[in-house]
Amino acid sequence: MFDPFPVLFRPSRYWLLKNVGKLFLSGTRRVEFTDFWMGDQFCSLIFTLSNLYLFACVYADGFSPNWRKCGSSSPHWPVAFTLAALPLFVRLVQSIKRYADSKLITHLINGGKYGSGIISYFFYFLWRHQGRNRGTLFALWCLFNACYSIYASSWDLLMDWSVLRMHSRYPLLRPEVIYSNHIPLYYFAILSNILVRFIWVFYIPQSGPDMQLRTFIGGLLEMLRRWQWNFYRLENEHLGNMDQYRVTREVPLPYSFDDGNREDDGEDDGDEDEAHLSKKDRK
Repeated sequence: MFDPFPVLFRPSRYWLLKNVGKLFLSGTRRVEFTDFWMGDQFCSLIFTLSNLYLFACVYADGFSPNWRKCGSSSPHWPVAFTLAALPLFVRLVQSIKRYADSKLITHLINGGKYGSGIISYFFYFLWRHQGRNRGTLFALWCLFNACYSIYASSWDLLMDWSVLRMHSRYPLLRPEVIYSNHIPLYYFAILSNILVRFIWVFYIPQSGPDMQLRTFIGGLLEMLRRWQWNFYRLENEHLGNMDQYRVTREVPLPYSFDDGNREDDGEDDGDEDEAHLSKKDRK
C-alpha cells in the first residue's frame, strides 16, 4: 500500500489511502459521494476491524492454545468494540455534516441508522463479555439489533436502491432499471439483503457451531451483502444523476427549437444597417 515506486498500480493505491484518510477527517470538510460510499464499505468490515485486537493479542501471546482469552470475554473488550463501532461513528458524523450543509432531514434519519447500530454493537459486546447469559443484556441486544436490522433494511431498499415501488413495469422494483437482462437478480438481492441484515439471530442458539465460527460466517455474508449492495446502489446513484442532468453535457431547452425555420438574428440585420449607413456617410 505504501510502496512509493510506480509499480502495482500506484495511483490506485494512493487513491485508496487518500480516501481512507479522509474518513478520519469526517465533519471537518464537505462530504462527497466517495466519502460516504467508502464509509459504507467499512461498515461491512466490522468483523474484520473488531478482530484486529484479537489478532494482536493472540500474536503477543505467542499463539498459545488458550487464545480464546483474547476474545470478547477479555477485560479489554472495549478496544474491540471501539474498532467495530468506528465505521458507524464515521458515517454518523458524515450524516450530521451533510445535514448541517443541506438542512435535509433525510440525512439525520440516515444518521439515526448508524447511531442505532452503535448501540446494538455495544450491547452485543457487553453480552458476550458477560458470558452470553440469557438475561437483561441479552434482551436489550435482541431489541436494539432488531430495530437496527429493520431500520437498515428499510433504508437499503427504499433509499439506497429505490425499489419496492408499487406502480412500476416490474413489480416492487423502480420504474427504470439498468440491468434489464437480469431482472430475477433484483428480487434475489432484495430477499438476500434482508436475510443477511438479520444474520445476528444465528448467534442466539446456545447449541450449534462455535461462536467464533458463527461470527466468521456472519462477517463473510455481510461482506458479500455489501458487494451485492454496491451494484444497485451505484445504479440508483447513476439514475439520480441522469434525472438531475448531472451526467450529460446538454441540458434540454424549455422550448422547441426548429433549425429549418430559423430566422436571421437581429444582430446580423444590425450589422447590415450599420454597413449601409457607413456607405451613405462616406458619400
